[in-house]
Amino acid sequence: MKTAEQKNIKDSSGKQAVSTMVLLLLLAVVSITAATAAWFSIASNTRLSSMGVNLTSGISLRFDLDEHAEFEDYVKSLSFEDIADRILRDTGTDIREASFEPVTTSDYEFYSFENGEAADPVSGVYIEFVLHFMGQKDMYVHLTPAAGKEGEQGTLLSSEDPGLVSAMRISFTAGDETVVYVPDMGNSSYFENGVKLMGLSNDEDDALNDNNTLFFIEEGSDLPVTVRIWLEGTDEDCVNERIGSEYELSMRFEGTDENNVPIVQ
Repeated sequence: MKTAEQKNIKDSSGKQAVSTMVLLLLLAVVSITAATAAWFSIASNTRLSSMGVNLTSGISLRFDLDEHAEFEDYVKSLSFEDIADRILRDTGTDIREASFEPVTTSDYEFYSFENGEAADPVSGVYIEFVLHFMGQKDMYVHLTPAAGKEGEQGTLLSSEDPGLVSAMRISFTAGDETVVYVPDMGNSSYFENGVKLMGLSNDEDDALNDNNTLFFIEEGSDLPVTVRIWLEGTDEDCVNERIGSEYELSMRFEGTDENNVPIVQ
């Protein structure tokens, strides 16, 4: 059963949920220059090479880059080009050309560089975009572990350099609730200043639990979720040894009822 604190991540009250899955694929190349302790700088030619967003089971959950009035107006998949074009239109920044740089944050809304200067996603130093979700029924949405199930990959951040994986962060903000995925936390979660930090298990048996619950979707209502992806400069693994590393990220979401039980129809 969920604790009262864990259930506070929902955007509004709800009871039942429907099983659904989303696959988010990102591929990036990271090249690193001079650094001081626990911080590194990304070379000017670093690029996010490709990204895809695909809804793998769309009967009950869909999403889009815009809000719609009807469930049928949402889509089952978005490409990297769709997201990059939207960011370009909204901010004037082409993430296909921009360079990642290490940043940090205390509130998971405003970010800064090592010297304390403000970091703006408009500059492309980290990625920020909004996905609008709508479900046909109420549901709690989970980020599923790497093991996945039935032969399909779950959430997995991988690299030949394990230290780079440890330095990455992904946050999901729905309403006034934020959940941050920290890759090296394992099957655990805790709250810090009202923000949930969570890891993931590689064990399929742990696929759906309170630790990996992200947000709640109310039937028939649009839910905007801000997604932010960044390199955490204060992480102990964010150092020069990361030079030339590459990473690949897949994310899968699945809906359950309040007891973490998937509803298959």
